[in-house]
Amino acid sequence: MVNELAIESVWDYPRPPRLEPAKRRIRIVQGGIVLADTTNALRILETSHPPVYYLPPQDLAMQYLRPSTRRQSFCEFKGMATYWNIEIPGHVSLDAAWSYAEPSTEYVALRDHLAFYASKVEECSVDGEVVVPQEGDFYGGWITSHVSGPFKGAAGTRGW
Repeated sequence: MVNELAIESVWDYPRPPRLEPAKRRIRIVQGGIVLADTTNALRILETSHPPVYYLPPQDLAMQYLRPSTRRQSFCEFKGMATYWNIEIPGHVSLDAAWSYAEPSTEYVALRDHLAFYASKVEECSVDGEVVVPQEGDFYGGWITSHVSGPFKGAAGTRGW
């Protein structure tokens, strides 16, 4: 299948971020277990960041996800985030995902959807293309051939 999507520059994304249906197939695998395979994801587009994909709980293998003991974090746009561990036989991936139980009004569609750090799972893909994780330990964007940077997240870019 040839993917005919246009290349998006992350510098054309808005601030505050835009929330929209992803309209793509999102798949997440950890330890050979498919944690998600959905076409019902939402994505957040924010200036200087690759897209972050939020997946509905009904399309996730929730039996492998457990609330983390990590302290919540605050997003000035979306609200308080809570974190999730992936627990599969023989492996635990700490703080591999996050969600918003009570997002701000503008982002209410994200309620209970989970976003995953591509760096903390075996494989994340968008329409069959394996993603590259956004650099750094704070942001969780997914880089594909359809987005161009430079991307915030690497050392020295937090002040952008």
